[in-house]
Amino acid sequence: MTGPTLKGQRLVALFLLGCLLFNFPLLALFTGNTRIWGIPLIYIYVFAAWMAIIALMALIIERKDR
Repeated sequence: MTGPTLKGQRLVALFLLGCLLFNFPLLALFTGNTRIWGIPLIYIYVFAAWMAIIALMALIIERKDR
């Protein structure tokens, strides 16, 4: 019975990480005129953070508990 609760705790922690990543103070670090290959840095940050959250969620959900 500890498997589902541990998985749930990890998902809650991932949710809190997502809230932190998409909150104002961190988003403000990436605003400005900086561009990489013509793309504003804020767009790259948001897409990369979003992709990381999805990848971590997939790892947590698909992980086989021993």
